[in-house]
Amino acid sequence: MTNFNAQEKQRYQRHFSLNEVGVEGQKKLKAAKVLIVGAGGLGSPAALYLAAAGVGTIGLIDDDNVDFSNLQRQILYTEIDVGQPKATKAAERLSAMNSHINLVAHNVKLTAANALEILADYDIILSATDNFNARYLTNDACVKLGKPNIHASISQFEGHLSVFTGQPCYRCLHPNAPTDHVQNCAEAGVMGTLPGILGTMQANEAIKLILNIGKSAEGRLIVFDSLNLSMKEFTLEADPNCQACAEGATIELKNEQQEANIMSNPEMTVQQLKERQQKDDNYLFLDVREPHEIEFCNIGGTFIPLGDVAARLAEFSDWKSKEVIVFCRSGGRSATAQKILLQEGFEDVTNVKGGILAWAKEIDNSVPTY
Repeated sequence: MTNFNAQEKQRYQRHFSLNEVGVEGQKKLKAAKVLIVGAGGLGSPAALYLAAAGVGTIGLIDDDNVDFSNLQRQILYTEIDVGQPKATKAAERLSAMNSHINLVAHNVKLTAANALEILADYDIILSATDNFNARYLTNDACVKLGKPNIHASISQFEGHLSVFTGQPCYRCLHPNAPTDHVQNCAEAGVMGTLPGILGTMQANEAIKLILNIGKSAEGRLIVFDSLNLSMKEFTLEADPNCQACAEGATIELKNEQQEANIMSNPEMTVQQLKERQQKDDNYLFLDVREPHEIEFCNIGGTFIPLGDVAARLAEFSDWKSKEVIVFCRSGGRSATAQKILLQEGFEDVTNVKGGILAWAKEIDNSVPTY
């Protein structure tokens, strides 16, 4: 068993016993390089199983820090990791689990400027993020570089899985990032076990690709319903007009803006909000988070969940010509609420950048960020 030391020979015994893997297959795993985009709910189980399987190089890209709210499903982390960079802590945990592999922590945000450079160093890419900008950048970079893209997404009790190796690609399924706000896990909620299942499925697909065994999810969309323990399969077709993978397509990488059409609308920082609060109260402070979020922390205001704003406009119609300040957890939902209000004729609507996360970081660190 050339290339394996005594400890590795013992570690991978169960793989050696499989005809579909064996020594040669384990060598392929050891030589493989896999990048996981997003070291969160999906990335955690995927990384753990790839590391345990002996994938030689595992990269993790994530610019976020560990939060207590992550621990319900992001099983790479513990309470002592809270506040620390996810990619770094994930690499440390995986290295402690398997010292015979190489871990690379990319503590950066995936952007149009760095995507091609980072992804070029890896053989297989796992898209394990709920960030639309990162999803589309991952897809487009994979198409340009000819890299397999193993995609998964989750919400509440349902998960989606597919493998894109050229045509069709992710843009054939979803041509563009949504222009309206889509709830993330913090807003819609997610069963903690769901990303564990889908992330493990991503790892399984990666190992199959490395070993060239079995039937992959390429050309198929797998929909898993954890609540009813059911799985559906849909055949995916390449879009002949796809801007990324169609013949002759020359898409340039760009940073998708989910709310690009409102980026020019007024914004304020949390410091400016604090100053405004101290000045007077002649404005409507509208918090569009969900009720369970308000229970964790609030800094006052009128609470109307984003999904109810359009239906409840009459409740604050008196403010159409007055100042309205909208607020949420990170600034995304409040930007959507701002768009709704401006479209309905409200004249002075300002979005608070960074929301409660920025408030806790810059104004009052005793405020829990849930």
